[in-house]
Amino acid sequence: MNRLVALLLVCYTSLTYAQPVPRPVAGTIRRMENVASRFVEPRHVDIWLPAGYSANKQYAVVYMHDGQMLFDSATTWNHQSWDVDDVATSLLAAHQVQDFIVVGVWNAGKSRHANYFPQKPYASLTTEQKAAVNQQLQAIGRTTEPFQPNSDAYLKFLVTELKPHIDSTYAVYTDRAHTFVAGSSMGGLISLYALCEYPAVFGGAACLSTHWPGIFSVDNNPVPAAFFDYLRTRLPDPKTHKLYFDYGDQTLDALYPPLQQQADAVMRTKGYTVTNWTTRFFPGENHSEQAWHKRLAIPLTFLLTN
Repeated sequence: MNRLVALLLVCYTSLTYAQPVPRPVAGTIRRMENVASRFVEPRHVDIWLPAGYSANKQYAVVYMHDGQMLFDSATTWNHQSWDVDDVATSLLAAHQVQDFIVVGVWNAGKSRHANYFPQKPYASLTTEQKAAVNQQLQAIGRTTEPFQPNSDAYLKFLVTELKPHIDSTYAVYTDRAHTFVAGSSMGGLISLYALCEYPAVFGGAACLSTHWPGIFSVDNNPVPAAFFDYLRTRLPDPKTHKLYFDYGDQTLDALYPPLQQQADAVMRTKGYTVTNWTTRFFPGENHSEQAWHKRLAIPLTFLLTN
């Protein structure tokens, strides 16, 4: 596991280097460079428009985190990507989903963990528990300063700055029923947090390989319990929202099976059923863009089918 943590550290502290605009297999990518915000660090945003995009139609919107890893393996640090454009194009061509665009929001490198770590659950930890979290994150180089999540600020950027721009620039529906959020690992956590904090904005979330530990150990780790306690009071109405979870059991995903089972128990107690929630287990799958690409059609279909 230490080797994997080191690899992930390289990944998420190396993503600030300049990247060319991805070349999609189909459709068009429009880049917003170094988008300024009152709340968080500037970052690129890549907007994928499907082939045949027309201002005379309306499209649903899927906001996705870790935007630099979504579209083109030729431009990523590890030569892997989700290949979202490939998967989306296939689904649209088969008329399996409603028309949609993808807004790929880049992470900001070293501040990724703070941006994506749900802030209110962290605030519920004791001083000693916060110190333990801080010690582990500093030990692996995720932060050099005392760790303090700023995911509330990151969500303000998405909801009050980026979304209004997308709504006014592209031919999209602006309502909750057509607005979704998705990501993997820490991106899965922030997707879930976005749905809970802004239930009037987002109608569904896809959380792939959700990083329930928050840090990189499950032993004596208070973080998952804090997340589950938060969900018990903040999960949105299942009648108006959809939630997708999945996980594998290799590399970092090996930590997730028992934690996802606890999350699933919370989902059931809050009234979620097969009509508005699914959790999928993929034995043998690991924690990588290749793994998420292979199953991306499942959450996209789940969210984008009425």
